[in-house]
Amino acid sequence: MAPVRPAARPGRGRVVPPLLAILLAFGAAPARADDQAPESSPPKGRTATSIAGFVGGAAAGFLAHEGGHLFWNVVFDADPGVKRVSFGGIPFFAITHRSDVTPRQEFTISSAGFWVQHATSEWILTSHPDLRRRHAPVLKGWLAWNVAASVAYGAAAFGTFGPPERDTRGMAGPLGVAEPWVGAMILAPAVLDTWRYVDPGARWPRWTSRIVKVGLVVAVVAANER
Repeated sequence: MAPVRPAARPGRGRVVPPLLAILLAFGAAPARADDQAPESSPPKGRTATSIAGFVGGAAAGFLAHEGGHLFWNVVFDADPGVKRVSFGGIPFFAITHRSDVTPRQEFTISSAGFWVQHATSEWILTSHPDLRRRHAPVLKGWLAWNVAASVAYGAAAFGTFGPPERDTRGMAGPLGVAEPWVGAMILAPAVLDTWRYVDPGARWPRWTSRIVKVGLVVAVVAANER
């Protein structure tokens, strides 16, 4: 007989609905009057293309987040799978993995989506510090997804609500801390990156955001190995 392998369990937190207010704020934020000359209303074709680009950028951010989880599932040979879950009645999916992964592996798998979000946000804001004034719907959509997802996960962590498959719950256990502390670690870069988007010249939000992001990666060494 083939050996029986441990049952897979839900991966963490692929269950957060987009925050439309944040997505719209990034997508519709106009350039200031002193940054560019007034233009006539854009043609409908260009508007449709911009909307499609923004949605495509948000979708790319979502896939990148999931790709981070999947990558470490494969690295740890954790038998990744897919399970249907819901959040507030809205259907989503969760990536599953074996139940016998170590706490450090659990933390890595659960936090990998945020690692990817933080890396891509840093790339976008560093390579395009004037993003708010640019016509760059794909990058704005991607950044908006990163911020919206972090805000939603952070809110769920502070309230400890939502499905058990949320990332912040999977991160808190191995660290031996209350879930709201993880929520704060996730929410801080989202707030600071939004600040950087609005005011690219501000230095302390830029460096504070980077320190928190690096700290979230370094925290893997604090995961309890038992």
